[in-house]
Amino acid sequence: MHLHNEDENIPNENEQQGISHFPDNEELMITRVEQGQGRKRGRYIIHFGPYSLSVLEDVMIKYNMLKGTLFDKKELEDIVLADEKQQGYVYALYYLGRKPRTRQEIAQRLVQKELGQAVIDEVLMRLERERLVDDDLYARQWARQRITSQRKGKMWVRQELRQKGISKASIGEALEEITDNEEWESALVIGRKKWEQVRGDVMEKKRKTYPFLMRRGYSGDMTRRVVNHLTAAEQNGAYDDEELSQWDE
Repeated sequence: MHLHNEDENIPNENEQQGISHFPDNEELMITRVEQGQGRKRGRYIIHFGPYSLSVLEDVMIKYNMLKGTLFDKKELEDIVLADEKQQGYVYALYYLGRKPRTRQEIAQRLVQKELGQAVIDEVLMRLERERLVDDDLYARQWARQRITSQRKGKMWVRQELRQKGISKASIGEALEEITDNEEWESALVIGRKKWEQVRGDVMEKKRKTYPFLMRRGYSGDMTRRVVNHLTAAEQNGAYDDEELSQWDE
């Protein structure tokens, strides 16, 4: 929220800025309303004689901030807070417009916008009520996409979701929805691709494929099973897709 003197572009030692400087215990009349320009487009500058504050158009309309309307300082403080909440909500919607986000990602973005924690908490609660933010759903969709399309292992996905602020419980539930066979097929596809790219004998292929799969977040057990299958196929002289697609104990 930006509060400024009406003549803020003119140096003035007596200039008082911020709503804390508005006079107490008296009514303040709106003397002029002007539409913001440039970076302030979408906002309106509300003048109270020598003082002014800027608010979003939605807030101006909601509180009937028209020329000649009277407000006291307490009412203006409430309006300033309402504007910060609405501004945070608008920021969040714009951020969400690019792709789904987690609570933590949105909160971090709003901190960068210098919004207070109380305002951020209210924005997040509003987004959740409107089902625009859902960490549980995000975790499930992220896990499935990363494992089945990006060919990452569950260990990799678990770490990614932790970094995004998803709770351990939500991560666990999301990963439980991915069956062992689904992760196995993912590991097999990317493991076979690596295996075929490596020049050399079977030992050289094993030496490079094993750490490759581990780096992609597959467990040691999953990696061993894939490498054993690829080794057997290599030694048999051909890949049996039907056989390799089965989870082998």
